[in-house]
Amino acid sequence: MTTTRTARPSPLVLSPRDWAMLITLSVLWGGSFFFAKIALAEIPPLTLVALRVGIAAAALHVLLFARGMGSPLLDRRFPALVVLGIFNNVIPFSLLFWAQQSIPSGLASILNATTPIFTMVLATAFTADDKATPLKIGGIALGFTGVVVMLGTGLSGAGSGSAILPQIACLGAACSYGVSAMIARRMQAPPLTIASGQLTGSTLLMIPLALVVEVPWTLAMPSPAVIAAVLALALASSAFGYLLYFAILRSAGATNASLVTYLVPVSAILLGTIFLGERLGLADYAGMVLIIGGIALAQGRLRRPRRTAGA
Repeated sequence: MTTTRTARPSPLVLSPRDWAMLITLSVLWGGSFFFAKIALAEIPPLTLVALRVGIAAAALHVLLFARGMGSPLLDRRFPALVVLGIFNNVIPFSLLFWAQQSIPSGLASILNATTPIFTMVLATAFTADDKATPLKIGGIALGFTGVVVMLGTGLSGAGSGSAILPQIACLGAACSYGVSAMIARRMQAPPLTIASGQLTGSTLLMIPLALVVEVPWTLAMPSPAVIAAVLALALASSAFGYLLYFAILRSAGATNASLVTYLVPVSAILLGTIFLGERLGLADYAGMVLIIGGIALAQGRLRRPRRTAGA
């Protein structure tokens, strides 16, 4: 089956609708760090992960039913979707929520922005069609220099060396996201099936884990603000966020969809600064510039576009 390209602009050109979706997604995903920070004041990390994936999975199942689609539980690809959920939800959400108990939400979002760098490293190592180029190597090196700048102070966001382990946990989450990208690129299924399947698998894993480790029934009833944050985290940042991301992928392509990586830390930092009173250090901002610059370099976005004859 072939498709025509005449009806679409250059893949590097986004329509106003694409930009609107991209900015909305960056606010939703940047907001996930903000909502998590609020919820973690009263809910422990694993329980929060279980609530996030469980509520999001339930919402997507309602959407599946409304569209007359079958449950991912009955899909032959469900075991693979569970594996995807482990690397795209269970591991990174757990690490990020644990880390955000100790470091600002904006700092966690900056470190999470290294996801494309880990994806490039993994793609170079384990795929035959996405090998290293000088630009990629330079971008990866620049991005990891940013990480070293942030970790090297030992003071980022917390004022003591105790911030090192939470920052490493954020990097572990980004690496896990990179693994999930390698898995997802091989999956052939409707976007709604992938999103609901991975969240359903994650829910089946996280509920017993949270019950055993954190015995959440012994916790006090969360405040209305925390309940609202959990619902926003699950429904807006997760359920709707995944659907919006897949819509951008279909409309603008994977390269343009990856632009959200540049915007998420900005949203998270603004929300944390305005509403939570968070303040990041100079090394954090310097690291963010180096990380985002490295991603842009590796993706070829810093190259000057070639001029065509007669331009």
